Amino acid sequence: MGYLRFALRMTILVLALLVCVPLYYLWRLFGLSNPWPRTFLKIAAFACGARVNIIGTPIKRDVFFISNHLSWVDIAILGGHSGTAFVSKEEISRWPVIGWLCRLNDTVFVSRADRMGIAQQINQLRDALEETWAITIFPEGTTTDGSTLLPFKAPLLKVLEPPPPGILVQPIFLNYGGDAYEVSWTGEESAQSNAWRLLTRRGSFLVEVHFLEPFDPDHYSSRKDIAAEARRRIVEPLSASLGGKPIV
Repeated sequence: MGYLRFALRMTILVLALLVCVPLYYLWRLFGLSNPWPRTFLKIAAFACGARVNIIGTPIKRDVFFISNHLSWVDIAILGGHSGTAFVSKEEISRWPVIGWLCRLNDTVFVSRADRMGIAQQINQLRDALEETWAITIFPEGTTTDGSTLLPFKAPLLKVLEPPPPGILVQPIFLNYGGDAYEVSWTGEESAQSNAWRLLTRRGSFLVEVHFLEPFDPDHYSSRKDIAAEARRRIVEPLSASLGGKPIV
């Protein structure tokens, strides 16, 4: 049955690609606002088994989303339900098919090792904000199993020093509930193994996407303060979802 579920889900993904990619290039040719990356990601999240419940109101434009991170399916869920672009590590740009799909969604690829190139990365982020109106970063730098929140890494938030005019920061809390451990991608598991496990998984899973109260980054003195405020706002609902467990 696992093989059958995998085949069915991959068929949905391939069919979505065959429809959305030509339409993406057609819309791009005529310079139209392009809904097709978002459409594909929404279908991809559904195909992976995600049933999404939106809580709160996402800002439509001029927004910098800051989210906790459990799985690669986070990207399909957030991109499909908000239209956001993403910041991703440079290695993913070289992955077959995946790197190409990320570029279609205006992903900004950054190198963690290239400290000298941080100014160029900041410019890329600013350009992405102007192009897509919304961009998401996962400042933990890796995924967790949903039972904790790692310290936020602030360097890429330098794009908000000073913040572009009119930009707001909106924290996001992704809550997979009792399915968090099974859906998450942590430890030494390879990307291929995790994808196989998720795509052969029986049934669906509910994920709550909490769009939390936004704040003006211009009211904070540094990117570290912005990161700390975003993390504080995510910690509160995460702790509540875990029965009041303290989150350090």
